[in-house]
Amino acid sequence: MIVPVILAAGESRRMGQPKPLLPIFQTTFLEHIVDVLKTLNFPTIKIVLGHEADLIQRRTRLVGSDIVFNPHYADGQLTSLQAAIRHVIETAEPAAGILVCLVDNPLLDPEVVRALLQGFEQSGQPIIVPTCHGRRGHPVLLAKSLYRELLLAPIDQGAKAVVRKVPERVLEVETGNDTILVDVDTPEKYRDLCRRL
Repeated sequence: MIVPVILAAGESRRMGQPKPLLPIFQTTFLEHIVDVLKTLNFPTIKIVLGHEADLIQRRTRLVGSDIVFNPHYADGQLTSLQAAIRHVIETAEPAAGILVCLVDNPLLDPEVVRALLQGFEQSGQPIIVPTCHGRRGHPVLLAKSLYRELLLAPIDQGAKAVVRKVPERVLEVETGNDTILVDVDTPEKYRDLCRRL
């Protein structure tokens, strides 16, 4: 079993408002990602919140999702990933790994997720990364064999340090889908996204 994790704890400083609550497809970034994951029949979905956690929970419907609070969200995205990993370990879920989704990347495509799951199942590689014409994007699948390494990773280097450490551990899955490259972290990028849709 793979457990999807949505990292949505950041301060959204450049955006100026909470990214999880930005409108998209008559819903919000966060709810849309949850809805897409639900279509894939994952038994559980973890959402890591931090900044404005109460506001986000009041303004969204996250039925069937587990909320994980990250009190250290201001220290960077890796702290949210670590909070999710600890939660998965503590709840003793028999997960083979986690699918890391970013709230900044709201155009989650079910076909991309299926391709990553298939790549993981067939290759046994611990890191599965989608690419679009050679460019890496999100979501990323990380096997449980990496949990300890990720929990010990330097906060200032983030999860990328673990991914880059041993290139042979990474399976790139070419998707030809540029939605994996979307990173909405400024008002300008949000306007670009709205024009695209």
